[in-house]
Amino acid sequence: MTDARTSSGSPAAENDNGAMPLRTLALLAVPAVIIGVVSALILWGLEWVADQFEDYLWHWLPHATGLDPNNGWYIFTLLSLSGVAIGLVVWLVPGHGARDSATTELIAPPLKLAVIPSLVLVTILALAGGVSLGPENPIIAINTAVLVALIARLMPKVPTQLILLLAAAGTIGALFGTPVAAALVFTGVVAALKTGGSLWDRMFLPVAAAGAGSVTMGLLGGSTLTVNVPQMGPMQPIYFVYGLGVAIAATLLGLVMVFVFPHVHRFFHGLKYPIIYITLGGVVLGLLGALGGQITLFKGLSEMATLVNNRGDYDLGQLTLITLVKVAALVVAASAGFRGGRIFPAVFIGVALGLVAETLFPQIPISLALACGVLGLVLVVARDGWLALFIAAAVVGDVALLSVLCVIILPIWLMVSRAPEMIIHPAPQPRDPAPEPVAAAPA
Repeated sequence: MTDARTSSGSPAAENDNGAMPLRTLALLAVPAVIIGVVSALILWGLEWVADQFEDYLWHWLPHATGLDPNNGWYIFTLLSLSGVAIGLVVWLVPGHGARDSATTELIAPPLKLAVIPSLVLVTILALAGGVSLGPENPIIAINTAVLVALIARLMPKVPTQLILLLAAAGTIGALFGTPVAAALVFTGVVAALKTGGSLWDRMFLPVAAAGAGSVTMGLLGGSTLTVNVPQMGPMQPIYFVYGLGVAIAATLLGLVMVFVFPHVHRFFHGLKYPIIYITLGGVVLGLLGALGGQITLFKGLSEMATLVNNRGDYDLGQLTLITLVKVAALVVAASAGFRGGRIFPAVFIGVALGLVAETLFPQIPISLALACGVLGLVLVVARDGWLALFIAAAVVGDVALLSVLCVIILPIWLMVSRAPEMIIHPAPQPRDPAPEPVAAAPA
């Protein structure tokens, strides 16, 4: 990331310790807040449209036709048709749905505006159709493209990479409902820059954007990560053993996904034509949805709350089936050309696995089981310890768990750090220039 520039367009003057001048920080705070607000508004608008379409497909249409939306045939048909629709968009619509989400980091170089309409369309179709992917990758790509183009026109002297990072921070703040998530992600980005000055000087603008995004999303009634479970209570030494066991199981399950992922991606994309491999992906997702039920569809945020609230209605076999179906659905959806993020479905899988562990071993506090399940899955998928810790604690809303999680994550990170990432790196094209490096947080 290049250093911020002053209003004159020259590199921002820095103090002897490398810190950005306070005047520059104050001036840039205004566009940072604006970027955060706009990021949240675009996210809210995208999710609102997707929710309306989802309500039509999964509630109004079945009610009007007398069909049961929980019937396996209905789920299979709708997901298969979603695959056909998205495949047609990727094949025929200008922009072709932008980059394959399987090949992109959470923060990537900005797209051209011309491809954004097709990306918006395939994202809405996937979210509404029940595809097991979240909105994080596409919405960050949409927001960074729109805001880089907009701010470049209105404030041409603000550096492009600064706009990119602020748009990403604002969107992450809006997605997870708090600026803390963005602050934790961007500590890694800032550290990678190896520039001088106070860390909080470097974090000031991303936190401003993330705070504005999260507050705006909260005012608009955005969803929350937290589920309703009892807190852990007084700490006991055995809890470390319980938690570590659940986290190891979750990490191993996540690593299986990671190792299978490139092979499944190679199979689908070996069919060459998007209309074929995305349609086939929709058919497979339809079969999985018919097997696991509607609880295994969509990005998984509201579904995990439903699963936790109604956990007494599911036995061990059903919870295991739901977990494995969601794992398969995430791998297929991410491999078959659908556009979407992998973090939200990973959170659902972690919660489901935590419920499996709590059913097997009732002596485990449920908040600990859920948090450790989420910790292991998100750490594998996102490859970011701060984000995994934050989401694990946020899901159960129990701050007391943080000390336990901070210890448990240490051996888990050793399992994950040298394993492949859940991302496909396309072979470089001989005539394409090498892309400019961008400080990126993993998906």
